[in-house]
Formats: sequence, structure tokens, C-alpha cells
Amino acid sequence: MRFKIVVDSCCDLPAALRGDPQVVSVPLTIRVGEHTVVDDATFDQADLLWRMKECPSAPSTSCPSPADYLAAFAGEAEELYVVTLSALLSGSHNSAAQARRLYLEEHPRSRVHVFNSCSASAGETLVARKIWELASSGVPFSDVVSQTSRYIDQMQTLFVLENLDNLRKNGRLTRLQNLVTGALGVKLLMGSTPEGEICKRGQALSIKQALSKMVDLMARDLEHVGRRLCIAHCNCLERAFLLKEMALKECRFGEILICETGGVSTVYANDGGVVAAY
Repeated sequence: MRFKIVVDSCCDLPAALRGDPQVVSVPLTIRVGEHTVVDDATFDQADLLWRMKECPSAPSTSCPSPADYLAAFAGEAEELYVVTLSALLSGSHNSAAQARRLYLEEHPRSRVHVFNSCSASAGETLVARKIWELASSGVPFSDVVSQTSRYIDQMQTLFVLENLDNLRKNGRLTRLQNLVTGALGVKLLMGSTPEGEICKRGQALSIKQALSKMVDLMARDLEHVGRRLCIAHCNCLERAFLLKEMALKECRFGEILICETGGVSTVYANDGGVVAAY
């Protein structure tokens, strides 16, 4: 069966999948002040980071429309797998679900499943990679859906932010967190709930300490053994490699991938942010 994997652009694809004709990314748009950025192949990370730093207001993102997804569905694929941002963080999942209903009205013999990654960035990357491996191996559609759904349920996402400006501008920090992180330079270790909401997992006085705490959490979770770890970094490759080295010493991952953040992930992570999923 011919298959296609459709992701929204918060999925930070590694080079191998980025060049695969069976993988299509649907762009979100980013608004910084009066400037609009389309999160596609034209994305310029340095320019976006500069604009976010200079703009007094928080950047905002707009999800793809159902029509955008329908355009991505077009083609000869008989099996379509869609991976979106957490439904609790973006309307991307809802747009994809609407597109699925419309597409099946015109193509009733096609099979389409929309996965809520309950994550973002590196988490979406892992889900897309899992689907690609299963579908490429000839696994039946229903089994790809069930196995990937279990994979999402077991997946963990953690992140450390160097720059909290966007969280402050968006009002995502409580008054106490705002005071502590601003005055004392505390670095927050964040994660996601099983439902895909952002939650605090710890804090430290330096990025290195926060990354060390991240690895401690990974190591204590024995479910990580043999699994794949994906690290997405925003303009901090050395920091991503540091996290990889720490994970290699303390954990037993089967594979570790490193990729760069695209536009939407850059908004979330900001300059120096690191997102890890496994």
C-alpha cells in the first residue's frame, strides 16, 4: 500500500525524513509584531530570534487550516497518517481532523488517521519516525495505528529553556515563578502531562544542572531502556551534544537523534532551548 505521513511544522524532522517524498510538512504561521513568518523551507531562525528579542509583545502562532491539510493529502497514497501538535496547545489537530472528514467524503476507500502527539517538536519527530518504520515495513494500517498510539501513550517529553522571555510575555509563568526565574536566574525543567499540557518538573541554577536533572529523570524511568531519544535544540548544538553525552553515560537508549528546531519550535524553545523526547 502506498502511504504518506503528514505532519504540522512543529515536527522537527531529521534530514532523512525531510527529504522523503512520503513525508509532507504543513506549515503553521508565526506573528511577531507586524511581521509574519511562514514555517516552511524559507524559515530563517536567526531572523526570527532577533525579531522575538526586539518585540515587546509575545509572538503568536496560527495553525494550518483544513484546506491546508487537504492540499497535503492530495496524491495517490491510499494510507494517510497525520501527526499534529498536542491538541491542548494548538488547533492544528482539530484542523487535521476536519480535513480527514472532508477527504473521506471524496475518497471513501482511503484510510486516514490523525494522531494527537500529546507533545511537540522532538515528540512529534519520534511519532513520525515510528510511523515511517512501521509503514515502510509493510505493517497493516490498523496495526500501525494501534502500535503508534501505544507509543504515544508511553512517550515522555522534557525541555529546558535558557530564555524565558516568551513565557513571561505570554503570562505562562506565575507571579512567583516570574520573580524567582527573573531575579535569581533559575532555569526551569519542564515536561508534558500524558494529556499534552505543559508542567514543571524541576528547576536548577544553571542550564548544565537542569540538563543533569533531565537525565536523572530519564535514567529513573526504566521504560527508556532500548528506546529512541530525540533531542531538538534551538541555536545551541553544543548543548544538544552535551545532553547526548550525559544520556549515553547514565541511560540505555537504543538510539539518540539530534535535530534543529523549526519555526514553531523556535517560538516555544526560544534561543538556547533544548527539547528531549523518548
